[in-house]
Order: sequence, then structure tokens, then C-alpha cells
Amino acid sequence: MLLAVDNGLKCGLALYGPDGRLRWYRSHNFGSAARLKQGAPTILRETPELSWLVLEGGGALADTWLRAADRAKLQTMAIGAETWRERLLYAREQRSGLQAKGHADTLARRVISWSGLARPTALRHDAAEAILVGLWAVLELGWLAQLPPEIRRG
Repeated sequence: MLLAVDNGLKCGLALYGPDGRLRWYRSHNFGSAARLKQGAPTILRETPELSWLVLEGGGALADTWLRAADRAKLQTMAIGAETWRERLLYAREQRSGLQAKGHADTLARRVISWSGLARPTALRHDAAEAILVGLWAVLELGWLAQLPPEIRRG
């Protein structure tokens, strides 16, 4: 299993199975760095058969996740938003941060549908971005050979 995290005190989480499909996604508000330091290891421990942590973002909060992953003996990747956006969004879809977030939402909803999960009534941008970080990672790791037609951008 692979856990993708859109890093922040308000973070998005998305879990992918070895078949490259999304298993679950959510947003989590830690509220403080201290609560993140306590919560990150718990999330990693409670996620069954986890082998990868893929993190978008850097800084002290990312270090907290990476230390927890190291203690849990997980493989890790840390990327910037531009990495997954370059592969999953057209240049015209990311001319501004707001525009990129809107297209990320649309693409994340396609991933949710393709994975057979219930459609969200509301999808926070951090959860949508975690879904796409995870999608980038399963493509990068070869868990999916290519984007399925149901997900491909229009």
C-alpha cells in the first residue's frame, strides 16, 4: 500500500493499493506541529500493509512525516506540486494556483469514480491533491502502466 500526503497542518491523505486504485482519501486538520508529530506515526501504524509514503511539500512538517516513515521502515518519496502537475495537468490548466486546484478537483473525482468509491459531496483541495500525488506515484512506481482511459485528461 502507498499513502500519499499533501503536507500541511491541514493535510490531505490518500491510500492506494498495489493495483493502483485509490482505497480511501480524507482531509485531516492537525492544528499544530506538536499534534502532527504525535499523529503522523499513528496514521502510519494504523494503515495496513503500508510500504510507501509519498509526500508533497517540504519544511519542518515534511521532516516530521519522513522521520515517522523512517521509524516505520517505509520507503519514501518527497516531491513538489510541480512534479505531479507536470505529468497530470496540461500547462494551460495550471497557469495559476487557483486554476490548478480546480483541475485537480476534476481529475481527483475521476480517480475516485474509477476506483469504485462513493462520490464525495465535498472534496477539499488538500484531499484532491493527495489523490493526485498518489496517482503520480503509482504511475512512477509502475503499479499502473498508464493512466486508465476513465481518468485521462480531456
